Amino acid sequence: MLCIALVMSCKNDVPEKETTLNVSEQFNDMLEEYYEEGLQLSPLQATFAGDNRYNDQFPDPLADETLAKFKEYFQKYKEKLASFNDEDLSESEQMTKAILSWECDINLNEFNFDSNLTPIDQMWSLNLVIGQLASGASAQPFKTVEDYKNWLARLDGYLKWMASVKSNMAKGIEKGYVLPKSLITKVIPQLSAMTNENLDQHLFFSPVKNFPDDFSEEDKKELTEAYTAMVSEKIIPAYKDLHQFVTTEYMAAGRESSGIADVPNGDAYYKHQIKKYTTTSMTADEIHQLGLSEVSRISSEMEKVKEQVGYKGDLKSFFDYVRNNKELMPFSEPQQVVDNFNTIHERMKPQIEALFDLKPKTPFEVRRTEAFRENSASAEYSQGSLDGTRPGIFYVPIPNASTYNTYSDESLFLHEAIPGHHYQISLTQESDELPEFRKTLWYSGYGEGWALYCESLGKELGLYTDPYQYFGMLGAEMHRAIRLVVDTGLHSKGWTREQAIQYSLDNEAESEASIISEIERYMANPGQALSYKIGQLKIRELRTKAENILGDKFDIRQFHNQVLETGCVPLALLEDKINTWISESK
Repeated sequence: MLCIALVMSCKNDVPEKETTLNVSEQFNDMLEEYYEEGLQLSPLQATFAGDNRYNDQFPDPLADETLAKFKEYFQKYKEKLASFNDEDLSESEQMTKAILSWECDINLNEFNFDSNLTPIDQMWSLNLVIGQLASGASAQPFKTVEDYKNWLARLDGYLKWMASVKSNMAKGIEKGYVLPKSLITKVIPQLSAMTNENLDQHLFFSPVKNFPDDFSEEDKKELTEAYTAMVSEKIIPAYKDLHQFVTTEYMAAGRESSGIADVPNGDAYYKHQIKKYTTTSMTADEIHQLGLSEVSRISSEMEKVKEQVGYKGDLKSFFDYVRNNKELMPFSEPQQVVDNFNTIHERMKPQIEALFDLKPKTPFEVRRTEAFRENSASAEYSQGSLDGTRPGIFYVPIPNASTYNTYSDESLFLHEAIPGHHYQISLTQESDELPEFRKTLWYSGYGEGWALYCESLGKELGLYTDPYQYFGMLGAEMHRAIRLVVDTGLHSKGWTREQAIQYSLDNEAESEASIISEIERYMANPGQALSYKIGQLKIRELRTKAENILGDKFDIRQFHNQVLETGCVPLALLEDKINTWISESK
């Protein structure tokens, strides 16, 4: 195609240039339309991106009307994409086209399944997201009177969703598409917490207790009355109704089985989930075997650390030793846990320059996870706003500071914070090159793969000088390798919850309580747990390939730039990009 383009440009430079420009403009206009229309359909996504135009909206994502709009949306843009020929687009635009095509296809395929019949669970569902926003300390702003009124309007939409949740779960009972009983047991206290009639202690009343100083007394009085009515007359009754349904009728219908294969069309749904989360065409069997291989490899590395610290027992007993070692539980107050992560950050700062010449402008904070979800939450990262005014936040659950074990803190910080999720997500959002819709895309295979890859950078960043912290890194990697085994075991090989828990206890140093939460997490969202190790192994494979081929020409900072500048992409597209960079760098 290059030769043809050159011939055409020799004949007439101006028309060819104009034609190319017009196609590019049309393509970018289409991308802008896709992004803007997507924000209107998903106003919560707009809020988390820092776009406040739709903060009063919450269209019920379970309603037939909303689902029809989403289906029409993805079908429309799939057809629009087909009208653009690759040869008329730049290399970057071709990647964008491939990404958007993937987005449309994977979302359209989702409509073939009945996952909406289990709209709530203990970890992933919208009621937990809304709870974060209701605290007044998350992405939903509470700075002006209009902000406070926007939230009230949004809650009216949320209440419609809650009604749909109950009706969808009732349909799920009829079709045999229900949660396992062990997960229902974890949902019940989350719902119960929102039935507390003491408004001063109610999460949804939090914004009233934190009015900005510049609010007039009249505004405060009006808003207090409005929030009192909303919480006492609408929110609490809605939660009581759902709580009653879940504890009685739904619990009675709950599954005794653990894996998704036991619901109608469950096998096909799991294949969809594997593709969605790993962005590969790997089968459950291939992933299971890869997991077994990685567990064996990492176990050998763990044996070396065990010998280094002079422990004489076997590896399984060493796990118990690490889990229960009081010297690794030095704290008495939650703030000390937060302070320790900030100390880790300070320690690695001098070395970060050697690995990264691009750093985000978005500010960063470590915070304790909110009390209402702390007992069932994992450590996690919440992205900052697109304009950088809201910081990226690393949330750490600390239900009991005195039993908090620090042995994996360094690897956890590298993964969830810097240079893991905070660098990757913030640099994507701050990019001047990417179209808007790509700034908020999330592919777990890439995003979680990058974060797990970052855990392996600890020694290069001046960390892991303590053998227990290095063991923590191995433990975190083992944790992700185990996920390959137990997720596929649960959802494609008939494993029970108890089998998966025991396999984890036999092969890693996590506490039993943590392992139970993790296994139930995999039960609630099949396939998501596979993405970490699959993505990490691909990025590590690409780095090794670049190092071997480029030799002295290999620059680790440039490699990281190449991986990060694309934003989240399916792994096959990342591999194509890195291979091209290697060829051009020779």
